[in-house]
Amino acid sequence: MALSLLSSGPSDAPASLVLAHGAGAPEDSPFMEAIAEGLAFNGWRIHRFAFPYMQRSRETGRRCPPDRAPVLQQCFRDVVDQVAADAPLFIGGKSMGGRMASLILNEFGSSGQVRGGICFGYPFHPLGKPDQLRIEHLEQLGLPCLILQGERDPMGRAEEVAGYGLKHPVEVGWIPDGDHSFKPRKRSGRTELMNWQLAVDRADQFMRKQIT
Repeated sequence: MALSLLSSGPSDAPASLVLAHGAGAPEDSPFMEAIAEGLAFNGWRIHRFAFPYMQRSRETGRRCPPDRAPVLQQCFRDVVDQVAADAPLFIGGKSMGGRMASLILNEFGSSGQVRGGICFGYPFHPLGKPDQLRIEHLEQLGLPCLILQGERDPMGRAEEVAGYGLKHPVEVGWIPDGDHSFKPRKRSGRTELMNWQLAVDRADQFMRKQIT
């Protein structure tokens, strides 16, 4: 059965991005809206979807915990199959959604259709547990992966990530003074909207580089 997609951007875009939500907020949250609509405005086709647990939360009105990783990953694969076309494809997401995309990214290396991944606020480790790193698979990636990370992200601050030794094809782009959703402090002189736009611009540049 086809999943319900929230799609935006031109149908003849040079590439599409399958964009997954994070653990706590749905595919139409303000963050997801800003990123999706910003990239759609730049000419990309964006497909958002709800993981099964988020759909259950919406239907029951009760907050449901995230599904286990195999369920999340299979849902992601199903969406990729659903939107597969001749145009290049990118996969990514916010926090947990981006992590799930990065975990299955290598599966698409031989097809040539998926050109890379984009993670918006990668959860390098659980909150308050900096020793429980989630980077082993990142060290084995064969496709380009852009991680856009707030400098103050409590699940991977700039000073922490600098010590991880991440190398090509993983690229980390820093969002000034941003937290896990890229929100800066007032004293930084930046706004949340400015940082969201910066994330859109960085993602746009990354995708253009992969299809030229």
